[in-house]
Amino acid sequence: MKRPISQLAAAALVAVVIPLRAGAQAAVATQSAQNGSAAITIPFERLTLPNGLTVILAQDHSTPTVAVEVLYHVGSKNEQPGRTGFAHLFEHVMFTGSGHVPYGLHDKYTEGVGGGNNGNTTNDFTQYYETIPSNYLEHALWLESDRMGWLLDALDTAKYNAQRDIVKNERRQSVDNQPYGRSDEIIKSAAYPKTNPYSWPVIGSMTDLSAASVEDVKAFFRLYYAPNNATLAITGDFDPAQTKAWITKYFGGIPRGNAIVRPTIAATHLAAEKRLVYEDRVQVPRLYLVWPTVGEDSNDQYALDVLSDVLTSSRISRLTKALVYDKQSAANLFSYQDSNENAGEFNIVITPRAPHTLTELEGDVDSLVAKLKRDGPTDDEISRSKATLQLQFLSGLESNLGKAQRLAVGQAFHGDPNRAFAVDYQKYQAVTAADVKRVANKYLGTGRVVLSIVPTGKRDQASKPSASTIVSQTPFGSKTSIVEGK
Repeated sequence: MKRPISQLAAAALVAVVIPLRAGAQAAVATQSAQNGSAAITIPFERLTLPNGLTVILAQDHSTPTVAVEVLYHVGSKNEQPGRTGFAHLFEHVMFTGSGHVPYGLHDKYTEGVGGGNNGNTTNDFTQYYETIPSNYLEHALWLESDRMGWLLDALDTAKYNAQRDIVKNERRQSVDNQPYGRSDEIIKSAAYPKTNPYSWPVIGSMTDLSAASVEDVKAFFRLYYAPNNATLAITGDFDPAQTKAWITKYFGGIPRGNAIVRPTIAATHLAAEKRLVYEDRVQVPRLYLVWPTVGEDSNDQYALDVLSDVLTSSRISRLTKALVYDKQSAANLFSYQDSNENAGEFNIVITPRAPHTLTELEGDVDSLVAKLKRDGPTDDEISRSKATLQLQFLSGLESNLGKAQRLAVGQAFHGDPNRAFAVDYQKYQAVTAADVKRVANKYLGTGRVVLSIVPTGKRDQASKPSASTIVSQTPFGSKTSIVEGK
């Protein structure tokens, strides 16, 4: 990525109503007299250009700023085995200039005028965005349209090789030389079949990138970075009529791309537990418990999010209170439901406090989860969890960019910019204690990945080391291999 940013976390929706400044057209809240729940809506206008580009406009005149978000419905999931890392590579290439925009001009018209720009790649989508003063909106639209329509005019072998080297350095920094940095790709490769596109990391294989030609990556771009595979969301202080004219001027002439066939991804189930141990240059061991669950296409994601909150969101959550504060056997632990578009995992991550062991902590976590599966959460736990999730979403709506990203994701995944507010919010509010108990029993079973990352030479610190399979690190850029044996 252009500069390090954390991945956007999917959060729940907010029932809190906050005062708006005079003239602001931000989130509008309505109250249901029947059930007392609040609904959030963001007034928006949606239009589609003849070339297939979907445009979402949401005005908010609170401040003289505007956010521009271009979301391409392509991520590492759309790659093929042996051809991974292309989506993330283009995240870098997009900032190196395009047919009519020399390198550096993008920053000049965003950061140089007090705004900002960045990009992010996930398994399912790639997004590029600017936050700028309102009077620079036309500049931002020109910049985004030029790299959508004319990026390849400026991509040659020298630039491709340079960006590929940058990606390799990013991997060294964020994965290979980062403590516990290989945990995610080890877990994903164990949880999914090799043909499942969620089995490889977003950053891809360096072997694949090294083998790919410029023409290979250009073909990928022509298919997926076309207007009919993109959503343009603009939020903030702008004039709708003028903005529509600019959109037509700059994006209207970009030709529609070929039809895209989305991958069909079967649900993943592990028939039995997979126990792994990996030696890393760390000082303290860490334990990962991961169960395959569901993605954005399943209603169970809502109850799984609440389950995660019940377990570890605060100092009085089930696992945190018992292990960090009462027993003081864990230095920290956290859990989360990671819902991608077509798949997901439920994660619990535990770091021990000496002299407690990973084996001990795994047993304690399993015991506490078993109690929750048997008895279910309390009504008070459900209420606290919903309040936490509401606050998380409220924080995401504080900026024009946060609203633009919600609208764009809703359109790209579900064809509904208002999805987060009209659908997800209601479903989070409808989660009951019985729902949480049900998903805990359905998904947190014996079919899981248990990964112990331990200091080099201290394999005995793994949880149940004699039952764990060794994961070996192969040369830089190649994929994880699992060595049979103890």
